[in-house]
Amino acid sequence: MTSKLTHTSDPDEHPITYQGIVYPWHCDHMGHMNVMWYTGKFDEATWHFFASVGITAEYLRNKDRGMAAADQHIRYKAELLAGDLIIVRSQWLEVRDKSIRFCHRMYNSNSGILAATCELVGVHTNAKNRRAHEFDKSIIAKVEAALAGE
Repeated sequence: MTSKLTHTSDPDEHPITYQGIVYPWHCDHMGHMNVMWYTGKFDEATWHFFASVGITAEYLRNKDRGMAAADQHIRYKAELLAGDLIIVRSQWLEVRDKSIRFCHRMYNSNSGILAATCELVGVHTNAKNRRAHEFDKSIIAKVEAALAGE
């Protein structure tokens, strides 16, 4: 499968895949959201994003499939504090036969400031033998349509 890159760079065009709040227990001794919570919120956004193209819990169970994070890069841009409302917007970057590359952008909802970005590569697997496995064609078609802006 040929990889495709998105045609747009406007983050406001990308779907919201997570909305939440920073609770006091998310904050470390320096008073800002600890890195473990960024990872957790990005992970929740990932599952909403996957579901938008058919990679749901039901799909994974019924087809004996899995998803594995193969690469993840988080960039922290601005602090988030207790009480801050946040949103994550997500964007497909590339699809291949057995893997997808995508990114998340986390924003402070009140200020609009970009707080963090996360770029990931996910590998589609056979849950029984734990080896990379080709995506169903319908999933590839949905990601390709999103990449083409359809």
